[in-house]
Amino acid sequence: MRIITTLFALFIIAPVFAQVSKVTVSGIINETDSKTALPYVNVVLKKDADSSFVAGTVTNESGQFSLPSVSPGNYVLSATFVGFKEYKHTLLVGRLSEFLDLGEIGLVEDITALNEVVVDAKRDAVSETMDKKTFAVADNVNQSGGSLLQVMNNLPGVTVSEEGTVRLRGSDRVAVLIDGKQTALTGFGNQRALDNIPASAIERIEIINNPSAKYDANGNAGIINIIYKKEVNEGLNGKAGLSAGLGALWVKRENYPTIDDQYQNTPKINPSLSLNYRKKKVNLFLQADDLFTKTLNKNEFVDRYYDNGDVIRQQTRRNRNTNIVTAKGGIDWYLNDHNTITVSGLFSSEKILDHGEEPFFNEDLSERLRLWRFLEDELKTTVTEMATWQHKFKQPGRHLNVSVNYTFHREDEQYYFENIMPTDTGLDSFKLISDEHVGDFAVDYVQPLKYGRFETGAKFRNRYIPTNMQFIPGLNSPLDVTAGGWANYDEIIPALYGTYVLETKDLEVEAGLRVEYVDIYYEVNPNHNTYKSDGYDYTQPFPNLRFAWKINDHNTLSAFYNRRVDRPNEVDIRIFPKYDDAEIIKVGNPGLRPQFTNSVELGYKSNWNNGYWYSSLYHKSMEATITRIASTVPGSNLIYSIFQNAGKSYTTGMEIILSQNIEKWASFNLNLNGYQNIIESFTVVNRYPEEHTFTAPRQEIFSGSIKFNANFQLKRKLEFQLTSVYLAPDIIPQGKIYSRFSIDLGLKKSIQRDKGEVFLNATDVANTMRLKKQIQGDGFHYVSADYYETQVIRIGYAYKF
Repeated sequence: MRIITTLFALFIIAPVFAQVSKVTVSGIINETDSKTALPYVNVVLKKDADSSFVAGTVTNESGQFSLPSVSPGNYVLSATFVGFKEYKHTLLVGRLSEFLDLGEIGLVEDITALNEVVVDAKRDAVSETMDKKTFAVADNVNQSGGSLLQVMNNLPGVTVSEEGTVRLRGSDRVAVLIDGKQTALTGFGNQRALDNIPASAIERIEIINNPSAKYDANGNAGIINIIYKKEVNEGLNGKAGLSAGLGALWVKRENYPTIDDQYQNTPKINPSLSLNYRKKKVNLFLQADDLFTKTLNKNEFVDRYYDNGDVIRQQTRRNRNTNIVTAKGGIDWYLNDHNTITVSGLFSSEKILDHGEEPFFNEDLSERLRLWRFLEDELKTTVTEMATWQHKFKQPGRHLNVSVNYTFHREDEQYYFENIMPTDTGLDSFKLISDEHVGDFAVDYVQPLKYGRFETGAKFRNRYIPTNMQFIPGLNSPLDVTAGGWANYDEIIPALYGTYVLETKDLEVEAGLRVEYVDIYYEVNPNHNTYKSDGYDYTQPFPNLRFAWKINDHNTLSAFYNRRVDRPNEVDIRIFPKYDDAEIIKVGNPGLRPQFTNSVELGYKSNWNNGYWYSSLYHKSMEATITRIASTVPGSNLIYSIFQNAGKSYTTGMEIILSQNIEKWASFNLNLNGYQNIIESFTVVNRYPEEHTFTAPRQEIFSGSIKFNANFQLKRKLEFQLTSVYLAPDIIPQGKIYSRFSIDLGLKKSIQRDKGEVFLNATDVANTMRLKKQIQGDGFHYVSADYYETQVIRIGYAYKF
């Protein structure tokens, strides 16, 4: 690839790659001929290298034994019993599974020594690092006191748009889970609500680029799994914290004439509390946060050029007040050694007030053509209830999980507009109510095997979203009142999956298959001026394969294949025009269809004493690519941005991570992600507000990101962190996004015998981050630059008890 050698990247949170550090070894010992279980057999595990003792136990009355907390490595397992020949086996304990089941072991009388049986396993953790990376949020000094979305922006291979859309390796088709489950809080197809989750509530973040068949098939870019904080220590323990900050410390770009001031010195405050109480068989947990912010949410300047010679210059300035209250709590009830019931709930309330102005001028700003003022008053409420039963069989590692999950999400949105024209002023408004109901039922079963494990399960989802939009027009209203009314979204998805994992000394194989049936119907009120009821259904297989070859103790090679799908979200097909921009109007499309993706990846990892090198080559092929298409209709300069299936697209790239410790006081991480984006030529028909055809030529660009993170352990328990992020230019359908750059700094100090900590950090210290785009349409093109708030200074304190 032509510029990979010039890209280098760093990421802000030192990654701890997912791996198994301790393994439970189990089996059953019986008499070879009769298969009678043998109780009280002495079982001993010793290191193969020096025969030093590691662990020992005796079998129970059923002949079962279990050796917990065994580190991966090479061992010798022996079993001795009076009257029977001693049993010895070389045992290789791998890292792919927390449980290693040796199956039945037979002891014999007066017979020559058994042939040596080798249980092959893999010592190195590289296979896990290839498809799953884990990041501890506590290590992220630069974003302490901020939101989860701000933390995401500094992870390797991750970028975040100004609208809160998360991209993995350049794709925004990311599935976001909370504690392994999808909820309306993070969205079924979008990630904007991540900005509403305080980072202080989160324990760690997992990035899964190549999900197994166990996970839902949606999200071609991969999965981001958010793990909430939760303790299980005996007694009462927890953590309390308080952070405060200021943003928009100076103006990036001055307003156009005649509008109110943009927000400056915006306050932020985030109190948080984490509690856990464990007594015998009961564990209670609670995590609560309140995040209040004022933000210059949008400050976008757009220059529109039309082929007829018209030029319109506009600014969208949005001052936002937000208050988000989030609480997650529940109970773990350990009924006995084999059964655990967990019941938990999550509540989130987000109140948003947007004060916005959008002036429109002629080319030299000498004449204001229009002023569009608006107030958005929005309340988002989310309630999630979860119940899980886990049954552990006598055989260690064999377990059954049954879970029920229900989510309710209400979007209550009111817009009030003041449309100031040269000759008159109109007052318009609309109100939107959307209630999302999601029910999930899942059964998962895990069976440990002598050379790996087998997983299988089933899931059923029902999702129903009734939506109602009411337009209230004023004088000479620009609102399309006949495009309002009601619409109902209904989704049913049953699924089955199975995964087999084989683990030998030099080879790992994972093969899985998920089969999903999808039935989606979007019912539109018959009075809508453009769209009619629509839907689709399909039954599709979604296989995944992973091969890993351990070259030696320090080098591993892996290969992956995945097939995944991105179904249109309800917002993507929503029939109502959105007027937060008065002349670039966003509309959904009920005719939108799923986007299917095939992915292949080749990964390599090399370890040494103080660091590692990780690299991967990947290729994704997308069919029916989902994107927004901007177009105009004859006789109007209004631009309509409508979701469409744009045809085929491809992404081919390389990701590199280099991690190195320099002595005990310093470490750095360098992350590079470079990829070639190709969007084939396509033709689509936009039906709103009237039918018109749009054709785009083939687009191609090389893009990527550079992220660098350095950590310094200074004297007196003081930690300093520096992070730099560079995002290269990238293409989008009809145009491109220009490059972006920022630097973050952070300090953290442990106090009060490590029970307390204070931090001071600053994001985008040079105030350089801005989003510039160029869009080319039929008969027009425009250039936009958003100087939204990115510079924030925070200070905070937290205490553990």
